[in-house]
Amino acid sequence: MPTYDYLCDGCGHEFELFQSISDSVKKKCPECKTNKLRRLFGTGAAVVFKGSGFYETDYRSDSYKKGAQAAKKAKDTAKSDAKKSKSKSGDSKSSGSK
Repeated sequence: MPTYDYLCDGCGHEFELFQSISDSVKKKCPECKTNKLRRLFGTGAAVVFKGSGFYETDYRSDSYKKGAQAAKKAKDTAKSDAKKSKSKSGDSKSSGSK
């Protein structure tokens, strides 16, 4: 349930009221008892999700995780193979030029 800010235009009394979203806007000031009370626009509150379980990746299946690990290993292996072949071709060029 949100907290709303109210201001009385009659006496200047300002206060916060904790009420349900479906409750009607209060009109009567608790201080001066006039019907000059109005609800102010607040900064609002954002919904904050704390803890695990709120992201798509929190509930990935074991098979998905295993597949992702295998893909990462294959990618790393391909990178290291490319480095090795590049360094071998560089070695043959340097030895052939002498």
